[in-house]
Amino acid sequence: MAAHLSYGRVNLNILREAARKELREFLDKCAGSKAIVWDEYLTGPFGLIAQYSLLKEHEVEKMFTLKGGRVPPADVKNIIFFVRPRLELMDIIAENVISEEKLPAPREAHILFVPRRSLLCEQRLKEQGVLNSFTNIDEYILDLIPYDGDLLSMESESAFRECYLENDQTSLFHTAKGLMTLQALYGTIPQIFGKGECARHVANMMLRMKREFAGSQNQILPVFDTLLLLDRNVDLLTPLATQLTYEVLSCDSDQCVQNGFKFAQKKPGEGGKDLPTEPKKLQLNSAEELYAEIRDKNFNAVGAALSKKAKIISAAFEERHNAKTVGEIKNFVSQLPHMQAARSSLANHTSVAELIKDITTSESFFDNLTVEQEFMTGVDTDKINTYIEDCIAQKDPLIKILRLVCMQSVCNNGLKQKVLDYYKREILQTYGYEHILTLNNLEKVGLLKPQTTTRNNYPTIRKTLKLWMEDANEQNPNDISYVYSGYAPLSVRLTQVLARPGWRSIEEVLKMLPGPHFEERQQLPSGLHKKRQQGENRTTLVFFLGGVTYAEIAALRFLSQMEDGGTEYIIATTKLINGTSWVKSLMDRPEAQIL
Repeated sequence: MAAHLSYGRVNLNILREAARKELREFLDKCAGSKAIVWDEYLTGPFGLIAQYSLLKEHEVEKMFTLKGGRVPPADVKNIIFFVRPRLELMDIIAENVISEEKLPAPREAHILFVPRRSLLCEQRLKEQGVLNSFTNIDEYILDLIPYDGDLLSMESESAFRECYLENDQTSLFHTAKGLMTLQALYGTIPQIFGKGECARHVANMMLRMKREFAGSQNQILPVFDTLLLLDRNVDLLTPLATQLTYEVLSCDSDQCVQNGFKFAQKKPGEGGKDLPTEPKKLQLNSAEELYAEIRDKNFNAVGAALSKKAKIISAAFEERHNAKTVGEIKNFVSQLPHMQAARSSLANHTSVAELIKDITTSESFFDNLTVEQEFMTGVDTDKINTYIEDCIAQKDPLIKILRLVCMQSVCNNGLKQKVLDYYKREILQTYGYEHILTLNNLEKVGLLKPQTTTRNNYPTIRKTLKLWMEDANEQNPNDISYVYSGYAPLSVRLTQVLARPGWRSIEEVLKMLPGPHFEERQQLPSGLHKKRQQGENRTTLVFFLGGVTYAEIAALRFLSQMEDGGTEYIIATTKLINGTSWVKSLMDRPEAQIL
């Protein structure tokens, strides 16, 4: 049992157990010994659902990564392919199966699509002449994966691109299905609020599905009071900005998919130079006490927290000198494993903090952050920025340039045509004309656009929602703006205002933001009306359509802890993102970039 999933107000272990049950049922369909061939992208999400011990219990003896050619030899009866429904993967599987059939004793082949079966993929397998080689073709509906006690993700890497660039609503359908699964396990959510076109589509699909399954509702007392659906394009600024919490700075986005993190420690070398050692992998979630304590802090507050923890651990070890009686010695010894684990954890996070400090104290990091904060506060957003010019001249990574230019555009409600043309020309001449497709994509989704009106709504939105706080307290925060050292994420401000005093107080600002805003009520089964105890928090599920950043997650966790009798937030999303991974998903040649 994953204890960290059941610590919070909502026991997300129930969702994990339901997913594990379906996985066991599929594995048992394939009688006999098994080898699993993994689509590499799925190993991270699956690692959060089922460890190797569960697979072993169901006769999984070997695991391989999906590659061209032959599946490595293994003395098993079944080969099971766990894959996303991608056409390019079908060609690799066909190659594997054809090689397998040439063997004297071919193994039985099965395919499991995650999260849905695809007729196009099956057609591709048919064209390759291998469709009939599979004993079982099935789907494993893994819509929402529990990452932590308050965090769920679909890990749909192209959801934003599909919805806002390609007008493909498949991920929205999966979102609605995932929310229906949640309601089946945790009860009907009485109130639904939303902002944005995609939010409206998801709510409509949910309500339609509920009507279709009327009468088959589970008689479960609702766990969630409210569902808030937010489109990512309602707040394009937040993901572009540099996040400043420990969790973000300590975690590479691709490795975070596996709820783990690798870092290279340094060891003294000859001549006083530090040499990197082998990367070390840590499991990072709220099950680790120290990580849960520091992950959502602004990085500038982490040093003091680690120092305080070091003193507490040191004092605990000193207690051994005071243990005189057998009972006291026995008590100290019983606490020793926990204390040693805490000391090891402290050493790891101190090493990580040192590595991050090298980055955050660098001149380039400071210069970049200064320009970002100038844009956020409305300084010189309407003219060519000399820092961006210099970065292009020095051929800094393209992603960095795109993030800054998009940020300037968002904060200025578009760029003057001559400023936009200048940036485009400089980017294409420096980085290559193939990136015209990427610039076109950024325009289509509204990140980079020409100014079509002289009116810039951003200053009004910034002022009304208090998006910039001059005196943000990083050490002992009293406002969500600490996560960006001054900037309060617009998406989280909307969430905060919804809880108190309500969206009617910001009606004019909501009209300035893209897409409709709405409220729906769902009828609860009779006799299941929830009575709240005095001082009991409300529980709101905030679903980000198109991705959420770790800074937004930290800000919502901060709101959950702010006051008794307030609101506790559970966060769900189509994908965990940062500025780099998000912009990269919109590029047409992302593999060409050195990030």
